[in-house]
Amino acid sequence: MQTDTKILQVTNLKKHYNGEEIKALDGVSLDINQGDVVVIIGPSGSGKSTFLRSLNLLEQPTSGSIVFEGVDITKKKFTDADGKVKKLNIDDYRKKMGMVFQHFNLFPHMTILKNMTLAPVKVKGMNEEEAKQKALTLLNRVGLGDRADAYPAQLSGGQKQRVAIVRALMMEPAVMLFDEPTSALDPEMVGEVLEVMKELAQTGMTMIIVTHEMGFAREVGKRVIFMDAGKIVEQGGPEDIFANPQNPRLKAFLKKVL
Repeated sequence: MQTDTKILQVTNLKKHYNGEEIKALDGVSLDINQGDVVVIIGPSGSGKSTFLRSLNLLEQPTSGSIVFEGVDITKKKFTDADGKVKKLNIDDYRKKMGMVFQHFNLFPHMTILKNMTLAPVKVKGMNEEEAKQKALTLLNRVGLGDRADAYPAQLSGGQKQRVAIVRALMMEPAVMLFDEPTSALDPEMVGEVLEVMKELAQTGMTMIIVTHEMGFAREVGKRVIFMDAGKIVEQGGPEDIFANPQNPRLKAFLKKVL
């Protein structure tokens, strides 16, 4: 369920290359509330993936701020609740942001179960048996309970991406980031991955999704963001964006993709 609790506040985010010659992000500001499902659309090269990857500093912004759970993670230090100045460890915050990429990034030499339990046990200190039970529960949830002992090479692309999603969920993230999670899949496998994401959205998970799947954006997004040339050009509810676009650039984009 969406609340008014802000989980992410992005202010005037910029990412420039070659001085100011290439502006991948050109002053992006966006608030994300807990339970938000925000879908980002736009042409290739518009800055969508750069923006998403900047949220957990996989891309280092040139300037601007990203406040996650009350802390500006672009700074080297922060002041805690007791007023003490502490050094910021970005990995502490990355643990709370699940990330699903176009490619699955599964370890080929490990079983699906091992792929899922490795990080929770090593990084979070979860008990191995507890991690195993949690992994099996999640695999059952996405229809892959019988594939726990298989290796990635034995799975289809759609199955691998479903594993990648539940592997991210194993870390119990506060927000899930999806960077075009279906673009590397054969068309017949896209639906099974989108179905898992729809169910996830219905549980109240905070999600930020970069996608070319317009039907999915319209059906699942609570807010749709249209980006072009490193800027947010228009945003609104799915009906506003798809049925009543205002910006000429958005109108031209939708004519091509719908």
